[in-house]
This record gives sequence, C-alpha cells and structure tokens, in this order.
Amino acid sequence: MFRTEEIEKLDKSYFNIILAENYDVTIQSKNTGHIWYIHNPEYPGEGECIIFHKHRASQPYHQHGRARSLGQAVRSIKGHDVFQMNGRRRS
Repeated sequence: MFRTEEIEKLDKSYFNIILAENYDVTIQSKNTGHIWYIHNPEYPGEGECIIFHKHRASQPYHQHGRARSLGQAVRSIKGHDVFQMNGRRRS
C-alpha cells in the first residue's frame, strides 16, 4: 500500500496526476506525454510495485519494470524520460 506521505510527494510540476490511491497511482509525464500506471500488490513484499507504461492513451499498457517503492518507481520514470528526450524520438 502506498503511504499518504509518498503520494503527496509526487511532483505535480513534472507529472499530471491522473489517479492516486492506496494501491494504484496513474501519472502522465509532462515532458513526454507518456502515461504510467504503478500498482502495489503488496505481494510478495510490502512496498514492492509493478510499473506499467504506454506512449498514448489509446494504447494498451505494457509492463516496464518493478520498483521497491513509489519513489524508486518515479526515479525510474524520470530516467526513462531523459532517455526518450535525449536519444530516442518522441512517441
């Protein structure tokens, strides 16, 4: 489960917050427009999350990776944005 403190730390200047609940967070990067869904199933370990990603709203999500916390997931997303903006054409 995501703690309230973690959710409140989401950078609203960097992301559009679409949904922020106890087990699910959906955000959109203002830099790339990519949409990210972070799910915390609390299994096998508390705090672990699965990161899903899509380039456009009309596309289905694909699994991007896993993280140990919401903060780590956000750092991974920001790293992906840097990659997208500096080496790969924008989707």
